Amino acid sequence: MSKRRNTLIVWVAIYPAITLLTYLIGNDIKHLPIYIRTLILTGVLVPSMIYFLIPFWAKIINKIPSRKHPRTKA
Repeated sequence: MSKRRNTLIVWVAIYPAITLLTYLIGNDIKHLPIYIRTLILTGVLVPSMIYFLIPFWAKIINKIPSRKHPRTKA
């Protein structure tokens, strides 16, 4: 799998997850110091990304055929 495809998978997974989690708990944790907020957000997001979101999006995105560029001989 290409780096571009991996980057797309991670971005497609992380952006909505961060947005949704911030929307859901942002007001409840805004009084906490930034390092505690970051700890809470990453504590939820990293396992979610590794075990659920990246595998889910990888299956979907990997169904999209990739363009094969013919190799040129030098």
